[in-house]
Amino acid sequence: MEVKTSLLDNMIGVGDMVLLEPLSEDSFLENLKKRFDHNEIYTYIGSVVISLNPYRSLPIYTPDKVEEYRNRNFYELSPHIYALADEAYRSLRDQDKDQCILITGESGAGKTEASKLVMSYVAAVCGKGQEVNKVKEQLLQSNPVLEAFGNAKTVRNDNSSRFGKYMDIEFDFKGDPLGGVISNYLLEKSRVVKQPRGERNFHIFYQLLSGASDDMLKKLKLERDFSKYNYLSLDSATVSGLDDAANFRTVRNAMQIVGFMEDEMQSVLELVAAVLKLGNLDFKPESRCNGMDESRVKDKNDLKEMCELLGIEQSVLERAFSYRTVEAKMEKVSTTLNVAQAYYARDALAKNLYSRLFSWLVTRINESIRAQAKTRHKVMGVLDIYGFEIFEETDNSFEQFIINYCNEKLQQIFIELTLREEQEEYVREGIEWTNIEYFNNAVICDLIENNQNGILAMLDEECLRPGTVTDETFLDKLNTICAEHQHFESRLNKNSKFLNDHSLPHNCFRIQHYAGKVLYRVEGFVDKNNDLLYRDLSQAMYKANHSLIKQLFPEGNPAKVNLKRPPTAGFQFRASVGTLMGNLQTKNPNYIRCIKPNDKKAAHIFTDSLVRHQVRYLGLMENVRVRRAGYAFRQAYEPCLERYKMLCKNTWPHWKGPARQGVEVLMTDLQVPAEEFAYGRSKIFIRNPRTLFFLEEKRKQCLEDLATLIQKIYRGWKCRSHFLLLKKSEIVVAAWYRRYAQQKKYQKIKHSTTVVQSYTRGWQARKLLRELKYQKKCEEAVTTIAAFWHGTQARRELRRLKEEARRKHAVAVIWAYWQGLKVRREYRKFFRANAGRKIYNFTIQRIMQKYFLGLKSNLPSMSPIDKSWPARPYSFLEGVHAELRRIFHLWRCKKYRSQFTEEKKAVYEEKLEASELFKDKKALYPSSVSQTFKGDYLEMVKNPKYQKLSSAIDEKILLADVVNKINRANGKSSPRLFLLTKKSVILADQKTGQVKTSLPLPDLSSVSTSTQSDGFFALKLKEVRRKWFEVYLFF
Repeated sequence: MEVKTSLLDNMIGVGDMVLLEPLSEDSFLENLKKRFDHNEIYTYIGSVVISLNPYRSLPIYTPDKVEEYRNRNFYELSPHIYALADEAYRSLRDQDKDQCILITGESGAGKTEASKLVMSYVAAVCGKGQEVNKVKEQLLQSNPVLEAFGNAKTVRNDNSSRFGKYMDIEFDFKGDPLGGVISNYLLEKSRVVKQPRGERNFHIFYQLLSGASDDMLKKLKLERDFSKYNYLSLDSATVSGLDDAANFRTVRNAMQIVGFMEDEMQSVLELVAAVLKLGNLDFKPESRCNGMDESRVKDKNDLKEMCELLGIEQSVLERAFSYRTVEAKMEKVSTTLNVAQAYYARDALAKNLYSRLFSWLVTRINESIRAQAKTRHKVMGVLDIYGFEIFEETDNSFEQFIINYCNEKLQQIFIELTLREEQEEYVREGIEWTNIEYFNNAVICDLIENNQNGILAMLDEECLRPGTVTDETFLDKLNTICAEHQHFESRLNKNSKFLNDHSLPHNCFRIQHYAGKVLYRVEGFVDKNNDLLYRDLSQAMYKANHSLIKQLFPEGNPAKVNLKRPPTAGFQFRASVGTLMGNLQTKNPNYIRCIKPNDKKAAHIFTDSLVRHQVRYLGLMENVRVRRAGYAFRQAYEPCLERYKMLCKNTWPHWKGPARQGVEVLMTDLQVPAEEFAYGRSKIFIRNPRTLFFLEEKRKQCLEDLATLIQKIYRGWKCRSHFLLLKKSEIVVAAWYRRYAQQKKYQKIKHSTTVVQSYTRGWQARKLLRELKYQKKCEEAVTTIAAFWHGTQARRELRRLKEEARRKHAVAVIWAYWQGLKVRREYRKFFRANAGRKIYNFTIQRIMQKYFLGLKSNLPSMSPIDKSWPARPYSFLEGVHAELRRIFHLWRCKKYRSQFTEEKKAVYEEKLEASELFKDKKALYPSSVSQTFKGDYLEMVKNPKYQKLSSAIDEKILLADVVNKINRANGKSSPRLFLLTKKSVILADQKTGQVKTSLPLPDLSSVSTSTQSDGFFALKLKEVRRKWFEVYLFF
């Protein structure tokens, strides 16, 4: 990123208009256009910043830019709004000087954005911390709230401020923000009831209807359709690039951050809704007996809803729109209102309600952001106020007159403070002060604000005068008193100079302001200055139960009736402007002049005529002339010497002495005429911009020469460096080659030596091998001979032993045969007697063995119900075969029973008991064998329906089910709950759970069932205190 060290470096056009040469209006505009075309939207006039609205986002407000301009001299970098903000902040922090930043310009010139940029820069460079960040966030978030309620879309600007705002930001001794105070001036409340074509009402109305939830709109009794409300213009209800719904969420979030409570936000929105409802009221005439017309509300639905929102009795407000009470001392007169007067009263109430709500919002914000500490604070004021307004012919009215009066006062204080600042700097630097001729607009301010003969004073006097008061009578008074004033013009003042001036209508007057002549249409001056609200409406508002209404209309309190006329709008504004001027007089001013480049709100378009018009009424040419009346340029000695020291051999490259002496030597060597500059105590003052440009041209030539010298030295250094690098590389390459050659030679010698050594070692090894082989052969020959000898000896001994063994074996065999013969001869007589029995026993034993092995391989399964068994192979085994079958079955049953749990045993015992009772007796029995006996089929404990019945029975329930009890009288059945315990049988109602019958078990004689496939059973009772038996039948 390129870093500039001076305002004059790489300058596009002229960054400071004071240095513009030649100075004319055309050259001024040409310089602005040139810079604007290169995205340079900021230009200086001394310490004044001119800002052109680019109508697009530029990458010049990043955090890097903030750091670039932080703690830098004002003229050190290219013109930027950050430079002015940093200069003001450092003066406040370091020099303890209160500051004010005055931002002016017409609607759409970017005043609001400029004030946001100043505040965001100050927030970025001041201290950090949780409390400090909270204060900064509240100060920044106050803007969206005030913009929503005080800004509107106009033909010139989609976010035009329709009020003047002055914010005092308070800082502590470290420069950290502590809080702030906001003052508002002249809210354009007439916009509430009527908007020019192509414009909108205030943003909050559209934001509320677009962004509020359906529930909120229902509570506020509103509909989302804009066309339902008369106070909202429809031709510009939606604006491209403006998201009203998202902005509504932003505003609510901002109000929470600033410190608004939820009920306060709800009250504010209720008042906004009430204003919309108020605009829908229509009136109709109603004739009275005295012939007078009385106004009546046509459709009372909107009136009813508005009264419900504000907590006002409908009859009270309806009467206030039909009657007006006039009080004079002890006398009270009530008159009826016609339809026109009713509409006037409705609009007056709407305007007053909204303007007072806006003032309450500003007061409420001040309560949240005001510094809590009572010690003295440093203050930086930011004034964002409407600029000089000149509309088309006869379109300028009371509002433009008031606005232009305020700008006249600002121009007056600007000239005074600028000249005072110039004079103070000259005196501080020891430069002789010469009187500067300039146009003093005090005469215009006096024409407007003089307490006796001023236009505002005469307007107040006309409003207070009894009798018929009209705009025409006011103009007649002006023509009488101001006829001879050089800045007042009118065709009715009998001045022959204007009698035939057809550009001046009869119902208008013209004032020659510092910015040019402005034609004002006198129609509406008296009404707008009066700004009357009927006392009946004030009192009706005070009677409301709404928490906020009573605060907005304190004059409606019957206990504090004030018969004095309230101050007029002109008087209030003049007083507030006087207070503002007094406040600004105590602070060091900083100016930002905002200019709108075109009326199309489009980027890259520069309309010369429009910009020329703004340059004139902002007095920028006058500003440049005042700055250039003495010395056009001044600079401290150190930076001046640092910048131009290369122009003199005595100061280049380093000056050893004081900076002022170096500058004197420099100016003497350059032969600059003595009348073109002056030496101050810490700065040099240059009278004519031509002298500065002469120095810049010389510096540019010198820089080119120095650049050539630097290039020459650099090229020489580069060539020498290249040569030395080549030389060094050659030495390195040669060294590496020699090393490589020696390594190759060494490797070759090493290889040859290794080959010779290998051949020698091989010859020695082969010689040794031959010797070892010969020695081994000798040893093997001796061993072989010895082995053959030992083998011969062994074989001889073996033959001897074998022969001896054959002889012994033959003797043994002969002896064995002899002994066998003897035994057989002796045993033969016993064998014939026992041979049959032994053969039988052996046969039986083999048959039994074969039987058991076959039985083992053919055993049946382990199931007790498996009745299969292997067939009997021999008839003599029939008893054994049956016994083994019985033993196996018993063993199998025992193994099967050992697998049962206690619960399963109980189940089988129940099944066994049932089998003994019903098997072969009940046809339904076989199908029930597989079903488990559950007992409590109704789940009496778990079922909440039967919990009461279950708790009433103390015993454990063994069986619980639903049965049908048969009535013996008529044979009909009824459902009953059948409960069985160890002591009794209980019958209860199925629906209510009430016990019908409880029978002790000893009282039962028997239980009978049928043999068929049904569920019929009967309980038979014993004779108890009776002589007959009773039977219960169930199924």
